[in-house]
Amino acid sequence: MTRNISLSSFRNFESAARNGSFRAAADELGLSPSAISHSIQKLEEELGMTLFVREGRLVHLTIEAETLMRHVSAAFDELWQGIDVVSNRGSGLLRVHSAPSFATQWLVPHLAAFLAENPHIDVRLAAGTDYARFNNDDFDVDIVYGMPRMEGVVVVDLGEETLTPLCSPAIAAEIRAPRDLLGCTLIQSDQKVAGWPEWFKANHEPAPPTPKARFDRSFLSIAAAADGLGIALESTRLAERELASGRLVAPPINGAVTLRDIGHRLVYPRTGARRITVRLFAEWICLHFNARPGEATTSLSQA
Repeated sequence: MTRNISLSSFRNFESAARNGSFRAAADELGLSPSAISHSIQKLEEELGMTLFVREGRLVHLTIEAETLMRHVSAAFDELWQGIDVVSNRGSGLLRVHSAPSFATQWLVPHLAAFLAENPHIDVRLAAGTDYARFNNDDFDVDIVYGMPRMEGVVVVDLGEETLTPLCSPAIAAEIRAPRDLLGCTLIQSDQKVAGWPEWFKANHEPAPPTPKARFDRSFLSIAAAADGLGIALESTRLAERELASGRLVAPPINGAVTLRDIGHRLVYPRTGARRITVRLFAEWICLHFNARPGEATTSLSQA
């Protein structure tokens, strides 16, 4: 009789066991929590055993269910590998979503290197401020700014970024101390975790006047600063091309304190780790930033 149990029942069980939550499994699979609960209850009846110990919204596997989970997880691994082999996804398509400034300033300039190392992979890139929704299967990975608010995903901190004043060489020539910036046109990136007030406070200076130029994206602030509009408080990672070309420089401010922040994170569904294209992309970008998979944390510190 147990051989007639539907594959969807085992899929619901695997997701709930992996996430430790019926609600998280429902979000991942595009179902309602009650549908997951009823499916698990039916599976328990068909198997004649209790699979989960329920503690509020969280659930824990019984000893028998832990044994079952090892086999079910291995079976789904084999299933997804088989699908990769015979489907279009097996051809090597990697669907990437990214925060706009990271895509423009860092990812696109480095994609040639990734594709050269992985000629069998085709990349489709989209940029946007909303997080990618993995449950509708539109994207394989996402690179987000700030702390992601998602369940059932792997999160990788892409290392600390240095936030420091950046401007054209001509403007930098007039700056020697933090207070010199008070007389300059300050460019504000509205989406940044830290702005000019935090920088001046860290450097023991009074709060600056309201910036005359405000942009909602870092790549716009960087472009404006490179064109001589004023001084942007930006990530040296995002501005690495402009710094390398000399269009932007960090003013030689004596004794200035810079800010450091874990700005960007790589995110992908736990099930996505089974795909070779996702693993190769994650390994490539983590190697570049000397990052390791783990739980994301937000930090803002002075350096």
